[in-house]
Amino acid sequence: MQLTPTVFLCLSIVLLAQGGGWRAKPDVVARASAQRPDTNHDEARVPRYTLPDPLAGRSGPVRTPAQWTSRRDEILGLFRDTVYGRSPGRPEHLAFAILEENPRALDGAATLRRVRIVSRQAQRSHQFELTLFVPNTPGPAPLFLLINNRPASNTDASRKEKSTFWPVEALVVRGYAMATIQAGQLAPDDKDAFRAGAMALFDDADSGKPPAYTWGALAAWAWGASRAMDYLVTDARVDAARVAIVGHSRGGKAALWAGAEDPRFALVVSNESGEGGAALSRRWYGETVARINTAFPYWFAPAYKAFNGREAALPVDQHMLLALIAPRALYVASADEDLWADPRGEFLSQAAASPVFGLWGDPPIGQDAMPPLDTPLVSGRRGYHVRTGTHDLTPYDWDRFADFADRVWKK
Repeated sequence: MQLTPTVFLCLSIVLLAQGGGWRAKPDVVARASAQRPDTNHDEARVPRYTLPDPLAGRSGPVRTPAQWTSRRDEILGLFRDTVYGRSPGRPEHLAFAILEENPRALDGAATLRRVRIVSRQAQRSHQFELTLFVPNTPGPAPLFLLINNRPASNTDASRKEKSTFWPVEALVVRGYAMATIQAGQLAPDDKDAFRAGAMALFDDADSGKPPAYTWGALAAWAWGASRAMDYLVTDARVDAARVAIVGHSRGGKAALWAGAEDPRFALVVSNESGEGGAALSRRWYGETVARINTAFPYWFAPAYKAFNGREAALPVDQHMLLALIAPRALYVASADEDLWADPRGEFLSQAAASPVFGLWGDPPIGQDAMPPLDTPLVSGRRGYHVRTGTHDLTPYDWDRFADFADRVWKK
């Protein structure tokens, strides 16, 4: 996310662990608040709020997994109508072409495959690239698919540049395939050009009519993840029943939405996704609905802007987005200096999704159970950690994701 100097000041606030809560240094909070009165980084100033009940369906309370099916559809529809928009789904025609294959990549440890994914709708077409490294070991491998919202050099297929943002070598050694797609190839991260990617496939620019679909860039990135999954289920070297979708920051928001819309993702990983991702919207801390809609109006459906400053009027909150992953596995990660993403709000969202995961017997995560720094919490099909440091995706994060996948997939 683009950060102004003022936001960097906010992000520099030091958090102190005290009894499971977090307290920012008051002198720094005062300076930040004086410059940015529309934001808050003081836990003591967070007003009380009431979250919608994810189990309160239109036809009555949900008490069983079978009843959750219709309630899940209700919640998914609410998010489509008010937050992310409605995606068009699979195109009329989808094709895959192998651009490069190297069976001796990573000094012989893996096979590199670069795949062009081509979608066609009526007379229009769109293409983007999937890069994956599969361990040269017997049997199909579980896989982590990253939605890369950073420069493509962070996921360099040649491995001349080995960014810690995508530590392929370390995960391949652990037996995991690593794949990535570039967000910008699906929807340019630009308010004036975002419809020039996959969205143009479904919009008839010559008709003069409004766009056929109201989806924003986040939904377009998630749509691309599902098209990548369409390929992965055809690759015999990949264990399609054990594919994790991963995203950081805005990519983390898209990963959560991809996991909500596409149940083929067996594990969903959100890293510091913040507002519009894992963090609770009704909690006044860090980025707000109004701020994100002002800075990035093209990420969401147009209807989301009606809730600027009116979070309490939303029919959903982000704990309900996390609940849509159930009964699959879910991992949420935060960083203690990333106040803009509201680490505690991300944890509380995970905790508030407990009643839904509880339908399958998972133990609840208590609101007061936020773990100490660098100490992952794992509860049934869910995991969480808050690490020391700033807004980034690090080897520490990847190691914890792999540890969690080892556990839930019994690898």
